Amino acid sequence: MKIGVKQSVMAKLDVKQSVMAKLDVKQSVMAKIDVKQSVMAKIDVKQSVMEANNELAAKLRAHWAERRALTLNMISSPGSGKTALLEKTLLRLRDRLKIGILVGDVQTENDAKRLAVYGSPVKQIITSGTCHLEAHMIEKHLPFVEQGDLDVLIIENVGNLICPSSYDLGEDFKVVLLSTTEGEDKPLKYPGIFRRAQVAMITKIDLLPYTDFDLDLAERNIRSIHNETDILALSSRTGEGFDRWLDWLQQRVQEKRSLGAAEKGPEFS
Repeated sequence: MKIGVKQSVMAKLDVKQSVMAKLDVKQSVMAKIDVKQSVMAKIDVKQSVMEANNELAAKLRAHWAERRALTLNMISSPGSGKTALLEKTLLRLRDRLKIGILVGDVQTENDAKRLAVYGSPVKQIITSGTCHLEAHMIEKHLPFVEQGDLDVLIIENVGNLICPSSYDLGEDFKVVLLSTTEGEDKPLKYPGIFRRAQVAMITKIDLLPYTDFDLDLAERNIRSIHNETDILALSSRTGEGFDRWLDWLQQRVQEKRSLGAAEKGPEFS
């Protein structure tokens, strides 16, 4: 009799364990569904953000086309020499071109203060943690630099080779900087921006004697990613190679002017 009761209890335990196992499987399946739905929701949000950014970027591009203002989006790692390049550019061209600059940084207005002394309209954009600039940030700060008719608007993006490469800001050209204190393999490690950039600048060439940087190899690596990229090697400190950059910039300005006024673009105020 006791054996029968025990067997009955064990049978009930087996049934309970079977039910619990099925519940565990169900919960596991539901958890996977929740994860998948969460991932899909994040993808939808990202697509929505990118679509909104691209739509606004197209409006910005039309806005600058109507004004025949050349627009550059300058991207590099931190410390590659973007601000030093802009300082020398403003110094050399401030009597020939009207240049406006938007400067992106996670914190501080240090770069904008450095550039403002040259008399050009400059506005700092502080992202407070965001690793790139977006089109709505450009739209918001545009009135601060569009004082009269600009020949060139240069956007100095946040120091980062990954995030900024994916966001269209309405620019005519993306310009990527690679310094001799980094590494000639940067184009291979971060191909996205080197594939999208129409200009690649190798900066700080005055430091070549003090580094192991292989200039020829760097150029070959860039060409392996984007064979038609304009490659400019220069030093903002000594001025070596700088005339090629200024010639390139002024030629692009003339080309933009020669396109003629497009249909009236949107106003931003």
